[in-house]
Amino acid sequence: MTRSIQTFRFMHLDKDGVVRMDCSSESAMAGLLAYRDKFDLAFGNDPDYDRHGIVTPAGLMNPNHYLAVAINYLFQHRPQWGQDVAVGKTLVSSAMIDRVVNDIGRKLVEVPVGFKWFVDGLYDGSLGFGGEESAGASFLRFDGTPWSTDKDGIIMCLLAAEITAVTGKNPQQHYDELAARFGAPSYNRLQASATSAQKAALSKLSPEMVSADTLAGDPITARLTAAPGNGASIGGLKVMTENGWFAARPSGTEDAYKIYCESFLGAEHRAQIEKEAVEIVSEVLKKRLISRADERYARYH
Repeated sequence: MTRSIQTFRFMHLDKDGVVRMDCSSESAMAGLLAYRDKFDLAFGNDPDYDRHGIVTPAGLMNPNHYLAVAINYLFQHRPQWGQDVAVGKTLVSSAMIDRVVNDIGRKLVEVPVGFKWFVDGLYDGSLGFGGEESAGASFLRFDGTPWSTDKDGIIMCLLAAEITAVTGKNPQQHYDELAARFGAPSYNRLQASATSAQKAALSKLSPEMVSADTLAGDPITARLTAAPGNGASIGGLKVMTENGWFAARPSGTEDAYKIYCESFLGAEHRAQIEKEAVEIVSEVLKKRLISRADERYARYH
């Protein structure tokens, strides 16, 4: 038994049978979940406390769900934050956040994956909140000055306690109310195999390469290869409709690419988005690889 396993022997194994400090995993958080009926609220962090896990009597909250609740609460309970203070989200985070931000009348700043994109905004106070779907977030102090420009799991857990104490409802109850108002999205992340050449091609696409006009029966409203919030390359592709979206990014560690999908019409519709997402990505990768081959041929002939 290694020293690390001895140190964290209190942890329950993750779903794949390994010790993983993932506070958004029901398997890893099973020890805390066993006490969910004994407390109004429980929470935990990973060892470097930059991620959060929120447990209510209903179970472990989905990180996307808690981000939406946190945003909705903070921008209604921080009167010293100016009206021009915006909300930051990564482009693979739930579109529930978009609907909440629109409802509270704030500007949404959608950036590529990576918390580094929130640093400047959190530091200068132009972003009141920055969050990503992998249970990482931070926000400003009560007076609108910077608190932390990196993910801070501790303040996200303490915020859950504040929400519960101030409103008399736990964060899951608040999310249920948001879902009743704006719809209950079905979200998933999956992987598809890809060669090194395909991964490189995926990171250098252009929106025009997407020839499809519809996605899962809905007209496509946006094809993105750059984040709308700051114009930075997303290193992949995002396709959006009124009722759903998908994003595809190359994996940094495996011969695969990740697909993030969400639908506000239910799991069956989301599954159709997933199916068509793989088809669309396969088509644009083929176009990109052919284009690169033509460029190389023209260069040497």
